[in-house]
Amino acid sequence: MADYKAPQKDMNFALSHNARMAELAQLPGFEEATDDMVAAILEEAGKVANEVLSPLNEVGDHTGVKLEGVDVPTPAGFADAYQQFAEGGWGSLQFDPEFGGQGLPYALSIPVMEMWQSANMAWGLCPLLSQGAVEAIFHNGSDELKAKYLPQLVSGEWTGTMNLTEPQAGSDLAAIRSTAKPVGDHYRIKGQKIFITWGEHDMAENIIHLVLARLPDAPPGVKGISLFVVPKFLVNDDGSLGERNDAKCVSLEHKLGIHASPTCVMAFGDDEGAIGYLVGEENRGLACMFTMMNNARLAVGLQGVAISERAYQHALEYAHDRVQSPPVGSREAAPIIQHADVRRMLLTMKTMTEAGRALAYDACASLDFAHHSEDPAIRAKESARAAYLTPIVKGWCTEFAQEVTSLGVQVHGGMGFIEETGAAQHYRDARILPIYEGTNAIQALDLVGRKTLFDGGEAGAAVQAEIAELIEQLQAQGSFAAEATQLQAALELAKTAQAELLNGAKDDVQLAGSVAFNYLMLMGTLCGGWQLLRAALAATAELSEGGDETFLSAKVNSARFYSAQILPRSASYAQMVAAGSESVMTMSDDELASAWYS
Repeated sequence: MADYKAPQKDMNFALSHNARMAELAQLPGFEEATDDMVAAILEEAGKVANEVLSPLNEVGDHTGVKLEGVDVPTPAGFADAYQQFAEGGWGSLQFDPEFGGQGLPYALSIPVMEMWQSANMAWGLCPLLSQGAVEAIFHNGSDELKAKYLPQLVSGEWTGTMNLTEPQAGSDLAAIRSTAKPVGDHYRIKGQKIFITWGEHDMAENIIHLVLARLPDAPPGVKGISLFVVPKFLVNDDGSLGERNDAKCVSLEHKLGIHASPTCVMAFGDDEGAIGYLVGEENRGLACMFTMMNNARLAVGLQGVAISERAYQHALEYAHDRVQSPPVGSREAAPIIQHADVRRMLLTMKTMTEAGRALAYDACASLDFAHHSEDPAIRAKESARAAYLTPIVKGWCTEFAQEVTSLGVQVHGGMGFIEETGAAQHYRDARILPIYEGTNAIQALDLVGRKTLFDGGEAGAAVQAEIAELIEQLQAQGSFAAEATQLQAALELAKTAQAELLNGAKDDVQLAGSVAFNYLMLMGTLCGGWQLLRAALAATAELSEGGDETFLSAKVNSARFYSAQILPRSASYAQMVAAGSESVMTMSDDELASAWYS
């Protein structure tokens, strides 16, 4: 399996030109986010990813995890790697210094997180969820809860989980049955949760579960759900650990990928009931949990970028080394990277990954502006922008990860289908990404419903205005006339699709659900071109100033390839949106199953 090498140069470029890092550094509290600081953090994180985490990826995949009683030992090296992560303060970059954080921009933590996910996605899921738990408690917890749990979660001494799904519920959280009974200053939690990532392990001394449950008098549906902190070990008033709580892993799922990440069935309250503490208000748990969910959705979109980067590096190395058949114009066999179709595949992998990286970094930067700008108008604008881009980042980046990791197998030819080459692991690991933290159907419905229909298309129009402004800049620059025309065509398709959605949904209740996925893919494809052409303009300016010619020329050519070969997909997505709901909804349930009968 090819070694991972963190693409620090492209990460830094995306931070500078897509995530507006120089502007972020001007916000109150972010003064330390200088160019030198950013470069130093990326360099050191790259060493951990390359030298510590990446070598454990293959062994983790082969070893997997097993339940031993109520314990889940992790593969060799995982716990030591986590201790290095915690001791290095890597989990604290973006958090409040009051609780031990470093107070740096969230956008700066994103490339660091990308490195963990590329190097070892199964391992990287553990700190990813912990950071979401910090967000949920920080924004919703009482002062007492924050003081008791945040310092150790921020430092990485403890890890966090998210417990939503139950066997009968799936994505329908209205159907959860776990209960919470008030007893003095705490609650007794009873119920079972499934698909709990890193619900049990040996990498940290305590695990802080965030659990959704119902109070005895709670109203039905999602309005009757509350959120609770349920620690694996109870925490004494002096911060020391007490007895083990009535919460345990009772089985592990056997999965297609991410084998080294324990996906647990958690039982709360098999005996007297697990002790839990309310987060936020009673019956407002779903709103509190969405603080964590929105963080996780951006992070999962970033995982799509990360696993695509890993698959690309793997395929690129193989294409350089594998000699087979003379390319056109030659009589001698050559590395397959010289064959046109292999180049097409590699360029598709490269450009989609770079587009997704730029888009994810940009969306996360909007959260920083929304939380830290002193201008209320900017805070409101950036908050709406981040909300609009979040389902696109999660949905589109995880969908193209399926294509990119599949192409990684294809570049290897028959060897890609053989586990020993390692290409198949990326393909298997990537498959979970469109499913968890809200399936991509849910992301698409969120984009269509809450982010388009509910605001009359205002947030989408604001993003479209940014794209139109870029088109004017491309036209003025002069050397991107073809790309400006292609981006303009895609933008017009998106505007038309949004108008069709806003007008048609009034009379057709099935329209939104029928077109949502293709609408999301249309917007993702458009936003990918937007981000790459932003980068291309910046690269052209730096080239004129004598910058790194190979890297900067590659940024320009990536944008040109994407504009010519990927952006035209917008037309097919737009055509499917325009087709509406009829072809989706006309066939009856019996007709769907008709081929089963004689």
